[in-house]
Amino acid sequence: MNTLARGLPKAELHMHIEGSLEPELMFELARRNNVPLPYASVEEVRRAYVFHNLQSFLDIYYAGCNVLRHEPDFHDLTWAYLQRVAAQGVRHVEIFFDPQTHTARGVSFETVISGIRRALLEGQQRLGISFHLIMCFLRHLSAEAAMETLLQALPYKAWIIAVGLDSSEVGHPPEKFRAVFDRARDEGFLTVAHAGEEGPPDYIWQALDLLKVRRIDHGVRCIEDERLLARLAAEQVPLTVCPLSNVKLRVFPTLAQHNLKKLLDRGLCVTVNSDDPAYFDGYVAENYQACQEALRLSQQGMVRLAKNSFQASFLSTEAKHGLLAEVDDFVAKHLPV
Repeated sequence: MNTLARGLPKAELHMHIEGSLEPELMFELARRNNVPLPYASVEEVRRAYVFHNLQSFLDIYYAGCNVLRHEPDFHDLTWAYLQRVAAQGVRHVEIFFDPQTHTARGVSFETVISGIRRALLEGQQRLGISFHLIMCFLRHLSAEAAMETLLQALPYKAWIIAVGLDSSEVGHPPEKFRAVFDRARDEGFLTVAHAGEEGPPDYIWQALDLLKVRRIDHGVRCIEDERLLARLAAEQVPLTVCPLSNVKLRVFPTLAQHNLKKLLDRGLCVTVNSDDPAYFDGYVAENYQACQEALRLSQQGMVRLAKNSFQASFLSTEAKHGLLAEVDDFVAKHLPV
């Protein structure tokens, strides 16, 4: 199963690039940019990674982002992530970035996206990992601020496939951003949104019907609404689930109590992802392996998750077929008949 978790060709569809900032790189960038840190050592940083809810995590997450100042910082952050997941069977990534986290500190939009994209292009050439970029709006900020960010992104829209919605969910329903998402779709962007992690199932309905999203990020609270479950299964709306993140943020008490397998058994298009791997004790392969052990997923279940990740991606049909064939080739070589 460890071979399956690490070796299966897979896509990662829910990963915040800022959330891959490992403490070692945080200290390196702090020294490089002369940014003071409220921690004395890497070990002290890791000890601080104890969260009781989403907001307690976000407070540390945004503080860590303060070391990201220049284009090489964003490049090095992204390149470190790509090198790590290249050894975990990842063949395609669709990563989130949060420009508002940086532009609020005086870092230009161009600096952020140029550094990330340069590393992604290198990853495609040197590691064979294809990519798409998804720009997220911070939902705890105003809809007007989100619209300003969308306008800033327009000169770079050839580099961005979709817009999304992240940050503090409770109290910030998707309907708050309806006009922004309407404008984004008019500009040719696809749409996704975080919904149904800490927020209620109604947020998932709003994301589907008001924001017209193609995927639901998290979505685990859909299980509380039987009619919603039926719709997600019938329409095969993908859910980009982040199991270790859900446990770390107390969405589920333990991984054994996670509803991932129940959602799979109900026929939903569920995928496994890492969310903010530097903070949540695992990249995508660790999430696969932990789920297999805690939920007793079969080999077929693991393969299904990998195939779902490509089916749920924004890749072309031709590219999906090629990557799904890679999964079949891997299974033929590594799994007993």
